[in-house]
Amino acid sequence: MKLTTLIENLVYQPGLVSEHGLSFYLDTGRRRILFDTGQSAAFLANARALDIDISKVDALVISHGHYDHTGGLVAFLEVNSDAPVYLKKEALGKKYNNSRSFIGTPAVPEKYRSRIHFVEEVTEIDEGVYIVPDIPVIHAKDTSFDYFYTGKEEGAAHDEFNDELFLAIVNDNKLSVLSSCSHRGISNILEEARRLFQLPVNLVTGGFHLKNAPQEQYQSVLKYLNELNPENVGICHCTGVENLPGMVKEAGGRVFYNYTGNIVKI
Repeated sequence: MKLTTLIENLVYQPGLVSEHGLSFYLDTGRRRILFDTGQSAAFLANARALDIDISKVDALVISHGHYDHTGGLVAFLEVNSDAPVYLKKEALGKKYNNSRSFIGTPAVPEKYRSRIHFVEEVTEIDEGVYIVPDIPVIHAKDTSFDYFYTGKEEGAAHDEFNDELFLAIVNDNKLSVLSSCSHRGISNILEEARRLFQLPVNLVTGGFHLKNAPQEQYQSVLKYLNELNPENVGICHCTGVENLPGMVKEAGGRVFYNYTGNIVKI
């Protein structure tokens, strides 16, 4: 299997662009799966530059309903005429930051609504590739709910990201986990993945939401990763590139930065 970071906050390769957002492309050898779409249609330009045909993607999975992960959704639907879109129904809800600016998913035109599939249970979308929709909070220190709100009929409430999901990949009797923002905590995501699949962890990659995080949260994540001892840890997006040196120092050479255009074999 091959995982390509289509767009992320940083880019080093000529001919590619970056933005504050995230989009992964997973080629399993059988199916082509897109995980999030960044905040705009820019991921499409990167896909073309990397010789990836988005029109042939077999499925799109949306991690949660924030604009920097869903902003390119309509652009995807316009380019790809067949792939189902998997997400939790809460991802289409109204979401705001602390200044009450809307930061949610753009409206999906009615003509595309039939392609939306709400995920309510663990769902296998290819052999060994699972959408996991429930993330119990076991490690309370490792959550990122502050400054985020969700709209309800009675008014805005703190968003606890019940819309968040992740991808679990089982290959060669090992487990890999793709997160995107880890608002409910990367340690909690990994705990659920381990509970479900009972396998050693090869790769964990995505946004861990540690940029400007309290030191207590940062240290709890490092402690958990060191105890779990995954073979590879690819940080990006909301993890904060400034945290890379410290994480490499404290969690070893298994940590790398998963920048725009980077390719990882699973």
